[in-house]
Amino acid sequence: MRRRMSLAGQLLALQLVIVSIVLLAVAAVSLAQSAANFRATETPKVRSAAEAVAAQAAVRLALEDPEHTAIAQEAAGNAASLSGATYVIIAKPDRTIIAGPDPGLLEQQLDLHGSPVLSGRPWDGVVTDHGAKAVVAHVPVLSTTEGRVGRVVGLVAVGREYPSWLASLRTATPDLLTYLGLGIAIGVLGSLLVARRVKRQTLGLEPREIAALAEHREALLHGIKEGVIALDQHRRVTLVNDEANRLLGLPPDPVGRPLDELDLPPRISDVLAGMDGAGTDSIVLRLGRIVVLNRMPVAVRGRSIGAVVTLRDRTELDRLTDELRGARSTSDALRAQAHEFANRMHTVAGLIELEEYTEALRFATRATTAHNALARSIADRIHEPALAALLLAKSAEVTERGARLIVAEESWLRPEDAGDPEDLLLVVGNLVDNALDALGGDAGWICVTVRSTDGGMLVEVRDSGPGIAPELADEVFRNGFTTKVAHSGGTRGLGLALSRQACVRRGGWVQLRNDDGAVFTALLPPAPVGADG
Repeated sequence: MRRRMSLAGQLLALQLVIVSIVLLAVAAVSLAQSAANFRATETPKVRSAAEAVAAQAAVRLALEDPEHTAIAQEAAGNAASLSGATYVIIAKPDRTIIAGPDPGLLEQQLDLHGSPVLSGRPWDGVVTDHGAKAVVAHVPVLSTTEGRVGRVVGLVAVGREYPSWLASLRTATPDLLTYLGLGIAIGVLGSLLVARRVKRQTLGLEPREIAALAEHREALLHGIKEGVIALDQHRRVTLVNDEANRLLGLPPDPVGRPLDELDLPPRISDVLAGMDGAGTDSIVLRLGRIVVLNRMPVAVRGRSIGAVVTLRDRTELDRLTDELRGARSTSDALRAQAHEFANRMHTVAGLIELEEYTEALRFATRATTAHNALARSIADRIHEPALAALLLAKSAEVTERGARLIVAEESWLRPEDAGDPEDLLLVVGNLVDNALDALGGDAGWICVTVRSTDGGMLVEVRDSGPGIAPELADEVFRNGFTTKVAHSGGTRGLGLALSRQACVRRGGWVQLRNDDGAVFTALLPPAPVGADG
């Protein structure tokens, strides 16, 4: 396989080509300038020589008297020697040559090239005869004989041929070879220095290796399932893959743009810029998805050049976790009910052993009536089976933790009002969980109101807890901040943020106020036809 030229070789070849082109251009300009100078210098000389020959009485005599033609040949030869002209030609008015540098030209017709000399006017210009280019002057020979004064009796043509291009080049640039050698030497040295510097900056990689590396990087970057976004030290995006574009919803062509121009929420911008103080497993919400960000500063040769942030979609994992948590909650509720049922059965069995049959019947009837009353209260008001089941399960969980769940009398919901209940279950479940956390294990109550309005489903969850600190009222919905944070200073969660996001996605809202405890109110409009959740 043919070996490719190295970077140094390519730069050397390029330098040589450039130097050669420059030298050729200089030579062409020099030749043109030399030709112009030659014409400007030689035209007066050949015209003066032609006028001098035309003014000689011997030349006029030779033209008027054929017997003195030899005098014309001698005059032409002397004039050529004295003026340095290439040729001096004397011709009759009919253009017949009677004197010239070559005997073979005698008696031939002189080509005047459109010269007006036969009309008595001198002329000079550049002509080409037989491939030879020359500066030529034509001067008429006027008679001085009485009766013929001023009549054209002949003409004198004096020409000086242009030197060859090689001679002109030597004359114009006598040190051209020296310049050429010097230029080549400078080009070689410059190309070697440039190649050395470029190789140092490219870590010794050849251009084809750099191109292959870039192609492999692009393939690797877009083949990674996780999102990757890189930033320089000025917080400009230097690279981003398709998954990061999808998770963050970046605008077209984000590469080269600073974070401030990407229209990202403040929380995400802070994490990407490294201003959140964590940088590891930072959880953000974006476009209905739970995204985990990990930021790693990057340094090369001890100098910081920016950071790389990886993004991982945790939406499905959290959804499965919520489902598992719901199943566990249901299991706990069933266990609590089983435990409560077992206690009641033991009580009934004890009363029967004591032959307190009337009291046993009264106790069993009272317990059954209380449970049936709660189930009937929920079923009478909430006609959405999934939400009714959720409230029953939450009631058992709340009861097990020593509190009470109340479904307000004004609650009313039909199945057609709820539509797809997924978002409704998310909002109610998270708000009840946060209210239960707010009670902190103390005895208390949670009141749930769910009713249909013209604007959608209105959910209100209030508790008898200590309420939300006023300074945290605007923070509880931000970035997964939960009531657990507000009441106990615990870790961040996602319940309230997800609830708010579900409402806002459908054009609704979530509000918080304090009224002898925390009161969360959410409006969940109907989902648009074809909308996702």
